[in-house]
Amino acid sequence: MKPISRRDFSVCLAATGLPALSQAQGAAPVEGKQYLRLAQPLPATPGKIEVYEFFLYTCPHCFAFDPLVSAWAKQLPADVSFRRVHVGVGAMHKLHQRLMFALETLGRIGDFHESVFKAIHVQHLDLSDEKAITKFAVSLGLDEAKFTAAFNSFSAQGRPAQSAKLAASYRADTVPAIGIGGRFLTSPSMAAPGQNPQVGGQAALALTNQLIQQLRSGKA
Repeated sequence: MKPISRRDFSVCLAATGLPALSQAQGAAPVEGKQYLRLAQPLPATPGKIEVYEFFLYTCPHCFAFDPLVSAWAKQLPADVSFRRVHVGVGAMHKLHQRLMFALETLGRIGDFHESVFKAIHVQHLDLSDEKAITKFAVSLGLDEAKFTAAFNSFSAQGRPAQSAKLAASYRADTVPAIGIGGRFLTSPSMAAPGQNPQVGGQAALALTNQLIQQLRSGKA
């Protein structure tokens, strides 16, 4: 695949309402620098371009990126599916993965995803054990018994291993990062090295849009 031209990148930015980067902010995105191509493409769902955001609830960069990616996800066309994937290998990370899965199971992740971020980064709540997480869930208005059942389900217990496998397949060893269509990986720090989180996040999402378009057109 040819490196993405500055013109194409700017057009992509304009089409999504994201501001273009100035020449002073770096050269046009280059494969191997601003984005990576996977050596082995991952299996894909026919007719769908699957996009994943790899993140941690405890990561301040992920917290800064979240409003941007949330707004972006609301504008996706029908042929693009988006899913957040909580990663991390520590004991607390695994608890947070189960928290996210429980919210998804209860159909409340859309309501409370941002609340989890704010609890950690704004309210500075300690969500490092199951008791504290359950107390937090109840404070959101969730039924304790239903939450506990979802949190301790067999599926929730297996979520950390599944997330780790997907992140490894995409070579996502830092967060936040975006896996695109089983072919590409980018991130705010890759798309706009040395820039602030706002600029980096906008660049990563604009580049994601461009790579989605290449996958759609069969030119990837």
